[in-house]
Amino acid sequence: MPNENSLAGCSSAPVLKERGQHEVFCGLTSIIWLHRKMQDAFFLVVGSRTCAHLLQSAAGVMVFAEPRFATAILEETDLAGMADAQLELERTVAELLSRRTDIKRLFLVGSCPSEVIKLDLATAAEKLSEKYFPRVNVINYSGSGIETTFTQGEDACLEAVIRGLEPSEEKQLLILGALPDIVHDQMLRLLDQLGLKNVSVLPQIRVEDEVAVGSNTYFICAQPFLGASFDEMVRRGAIPITAPFPFGANGTTAWLKAIADTFGVSENTFKAVTDAPRRRAELAIEKVSKILKSRSVFFFPDSQLEIPLARFLNQECGMNLIEVGSPYIHKTLVGPDLELLPETTTLSEGQDVDKQLDRLLLGAPDLTVCGLGLANPLEAKGFTTKWAIELVFSPIHFYEQAADLASLFARPINRSEKLKIGRVA
Repeated sequence: MPNENSLAGCSSAPVLKERGQHEVFCGLTSIIWLHRKMQDAFFLVVGSRTCAHLLQSAAGVMVFAEPRFATAILEETDLAGMADAQLELERTVAELLSRRTDIKRLFLVGSCPSEVIKLDLATAAEKLSEKYFPRVNVINYSGSGIETTFTQGEDACLEAVIRGLEPSEEKQLLILGALPDIVHDQMLRLLDQLGLKNVSVLPQIRVEDEVAVGSNTYFICAQPFLGASFDEMVRRGAIPITAPFPFGANGTTAWLKAIADTFGVSENTFKAVTDAPRRRAELAIEKVSKILKSRSVFFFPDSQLEIPLARFLNQECGMNLIEVGSPYIHKTLVGPDLELLPETTTLSEGQDVDKQLDRLLLGAPDLTVCGLGLANPLEAKGFTTKWAIELVFSPIHFYEQAADLASLFARPINRSEKLKIGRVA
């Protein structure tokens, strides 16, 4: 049920802007879930050996696996300007496409090294697209970790895809954001039950799943970190639908209701479709979140999921919010969630790690949501932590995953309580 303290909202609350030392993964990490979702795509990172090691370790690639991503490694001669990097790239792409005939979309992904030496991957992508058309579409985007967070890799990828979409005047719903397959299927099933037929999702699984955009396209984001993609859709003339993100029973209902109202779905139909799963979700959350009620939580900025998740924990699990930090706050996207946060919530954008750690010590939260780099040191100091990155890789959207989402936060507190009992014994 909604927390009474959240009714005033904090959409107009001041935001603490921080531009100091920050700790996040780079945007290349998003390739790990994108390459699984886009089954005819290949992601070629133009970067260093460090980029290659990051992807290998993040993906856990086995010796005999043949993943749909790789790194075109910039050697010392490339970095020193002693070799023609463009020619080397063309040779690498030709070799790749001759060996992997299943590739329909090739993403040239920029990195910190390729951007530092000013390698023009955008022009390279245009030339390669002309060369290999219509067999392969070559698209460029930046996955650089310079001043970005790791979820922005997906945002940059979808923005590049949207720029190349064909125009359409057909009335349709377009949903932005990669979701785990089980969540993706549940979402489409709910929308179908509401009577919506002309529904597309970006990223599309295969290039044959044609997606177009125009002035009769209505779109909504399923992920809160797609600010650039949101802006590009608006630039293309599409009409945005904004709502709280579909985390928990309330968030999912509000997200679906915004779509239903836009497309004229009757109240009776909406209730018939959503009442039963909503009630199941509410009961499941209530059971799991007993340990969370009246506990305090502190969010370090990491994935841009922080504001919708804070809304869920406060409104549906009864947690108190000490600080909600996010790398970037796109107020149009997360505005509906901001309106449901308590007006006393401290909001911060960006990061200055040392200052935020000072505020953490002062607030002494029951649970701290943070990146991997901070979790172990904070645990050593006696804080109970939750790895923020797990929330990106886990199925947490919509009704059927609502209890699992609450469990992800309840588990570390439960573990900490058991350890305390063990120490007393």
